[in-house]
Amino acid sequence: MELILRQDVENLGFKDDVVSVKNGYGRNFLIPTKKAVLATSSAKKVLAENLKQRAYKEAKLIEDANALAETIKGYEIKIASKVGSGDKLFGSVNNIDLAAALAKAGTDLDKKFIKVVGGSVKRLGKYNASVRLHRAVIADITFEVVSDK
Repeated sequence: MELILRQDVENLGFKDDVVSVKNGYGRNFLIPTKKAVLATSSAKKVLAENLKQRAYKEAKLIEDANALAETIKGYEIKIASKVGSGDKLFGSVNNIDLAAALAKAGTDLDKKFIKVVGGSVKRLGKYNASVRLHRAVIADITFEVVSDK
């Protein structure tokens, strides 16, 4: 089943992509939740026209995302956490904590666009994360987990 995505869907595609999915996934999830529409010939023509009109705006968005990526890479992000014996943390540090630290530094980003390399962090040290600012712009940032003592 061919569908046109109306919004970004994790592990499937971005808005306005034409994707091919299994019938049940499309019929039972994507279409009822308004995340996609059927890719009929008329819908494809409308999509092509919309994409043509949006090309200039897209260039501006990519330019803004690149500027934001450079700003984010310049941040010194330190996340304080409670520490147990050695360098083990009580709990863990994940994308939610990193989004809060970025907001404190002055950049509000949605937590779903941040991926900490290796999942959640459970020890002190320096770690990497990737932030998807646009479908074509992904910024890699480093952050440090420190003791709050």
